[in-house]
Amino acid sequence: MAWMRFRKKEMPEGLWTKCDVCEEMLFQKELDEAWKVCKKCGHHFRMSAAERIASILDPESFVEIAADLEAVDALGFSAKGVAYPKKLADEQKKTGRKDAMVIGHGRLRGREIAFGAMEFEFLGGSMGVVVGHKVLLAAELALEKKIPLLLVCASGGARMHEGALSLMQMAKACAALARLTEAGGLYLSLLADPTTGGVTASFATMADLVLAEPRALIGFAGPRVIEQTIKQKLPKDFQRSEFLLQHGQIDRIVPRAELVETLDRILTGLLGPVDPAAVPRLTGAAGANGHATSVAAEVKPGAAEAPPLAS
Repeated sequence: MAWMRFRKKEMPEGLWTKCDVCEEMLFQKELDEAWKVCKKCGHHFRMSAAERIASILDPESFVEIAADLEAVDALGFSAKGVAYPKKLADEQKKTGRKDAMVIGHGRLRGREIAFGAMEFEFLGGSMGVVVGHKVLLAAELALEKKIPLLLVCASGGARMHEGALSLMQMAKACAALARLTEAGGLYLSLLADPTTGGVTASFATMADLVLAEPRALIGFAGPRVIEQTIKQKLPKDFQRSEFLLQHGQIDRIVPRAELVETLDRILTGLLGPVDPAAVPRLTGAAGANGHATSVAAEVKPGAAEAPPLAS
């Protein structure tokens, strides 16, 4: 009697995700519904800019501005035989974004806010001229509309492909946010994993209130580089958000599930309650927190053209 051969059933790709921390196998649909937080250990997976918009802002309220800004290869940069324009084209195709930041305005529990979120999948969320200019535009939008500004940061730092031009964005972004502060505006930042380099040293940490997600890596140089430089073993959890909170470098750690409620309480406490009559009627399916249950957000490009880039 011949043995019958059975073909092994292959698991469809994309149905399961393995947690980086506890190694639990997570059903992708359930992970998305939990805003990418592991149900077993609470690990916060990285999120795209669209997922940040969907998880924080009211459904269908976000209007993007300056969506078409693109970087220029001012230095003729090439790394490992790949020219910067080719690298940019590859990243744009992969992410569907022109660069590593999305800005615009939307509503949080009915309150209008200026909003920006970094796209870490685009060259590690690196800050070049476009990112710096978008921080400036977001600050000017908040100033013009007299609304609070929230920036969600996730970045490996300044973009080496743009050399000194990328480093100049640190001062440019900080100057724009300083003008917002001097005019009495309110700026909040949320630091996600990772927030490092020139972004940490500039606009990410100069907010009126600096919030962070649990276990987020936050620092300038990485811990391995620091250990190799000072020839010393660093403390446990060095540069994690819990360590920074203990040492007074951030104001609060906020789990993703509590973020909208926390932001709403902060804004209400500082700016007063929202006038219900001024809030437009929201449409679309919403979850228990008043947010769309899908991580895909509808982003509406703004009609106005963005100002030209300045270095």
